[in-house]
Amino acid sequence: MPIDESIPFTPVQIAILTVSDSRTPATDKSGDALAERIVAAGHILAARAIEIDEREHIVARLHGWIDDPAIDCIITTGGTGVTGRDVTPEALAQVQDKEIPGFGELFRWLSYATIGTSTIQSRACACVARGTYIFALPGSTGAVKDGWDGILATQLDNRHRPCNFVELMPRLREG
Repeated sequence: MPIDESIPFTPVQIAILTVSDSRTPATDKSGDALAERIVAAGHILAARAIEIDEREHIVARLHGWIDDPAIDCIITTGGTGVTGRDVTPEALAQVQDKEIPGFGELFRWLSYATIGTSTIQSRACACVARGTYIFALPGSTGAVKDGWDGILATQLDNRHRPCNFVELMPRLREG
């Protein structure tokens, strides 16, 4: 999938939300890996936070970032499993206007090459909420790398052809 080098790169303003009951800024290796990739790609790390696995905390943070004009895209890491405390997909469902089902499907397909059938335990998902993209990745560093390297690095690059998420940004709030 080609990058059209004749088109100037447009950086995206991206926020990272780590969802975890146990991680701290010092131990958030998945968030670190994602932040490094975002900056290395030329994007702007607009915000970064950690929230506990409580739906209302996640929803409140998402609403704040969705309404922030300095944030185009939110990537969450963690809380996408099947245990009782994993509530990130439910939080996204509370704020979303439109689901992007292909994101989770493609993520699990890519992840299958790395972790085999264990990928079915992931509820990675994505949506658009009031003009802001939100992508929910599992909390492992490997999953973050799979999601960024295999999907988001190209879809958040406006030069990716034949199409990408960035070129749709001006039209996300159409009625």
